[in-house]
Amino acid sequence: MKNLPLIILLAIFSTLSFAKAPNCYSWPMNMTKSWLKNANITDIYNLDESKTKITLLASEKKGKDLYTQIYHFIFYDKKGNTYEVITKSDSSYEECSISDVSSYLISKNYTSF
Repeated sequence: MKNLPLIILLAIFSTLSFAKAPNCYSWPMNMTKSWLKNANITDIYNLDESKTKITLLASEKKGKDLYTQIYHFIFYDKKGNTYEVITKSDSSYEECSISDVSSYLISKNYTSF
């Protein structure tokens, strides 16, 4: 929760960034799926990856070819349940996995079947 103000601030100022950021969603997405499994939030084999929504909220240039990126993922499982996660990680054009991924579950919605 200490990083929540930083995430909100980065989300607000993301529209002011003119630097092109690396397209590094796969690293935080895969690490987040593993995190969802290890935290017993959901069985990742039941996720419908074709429905996953990915949004880059912010990308801050920290140095030459070094970026902190904030992604918003919405994962859907085969029953229609959703899991919304915000991630924070460092990346570059050469390497998407420069840092560990911090994942924050912000919402999980279960359908009633």
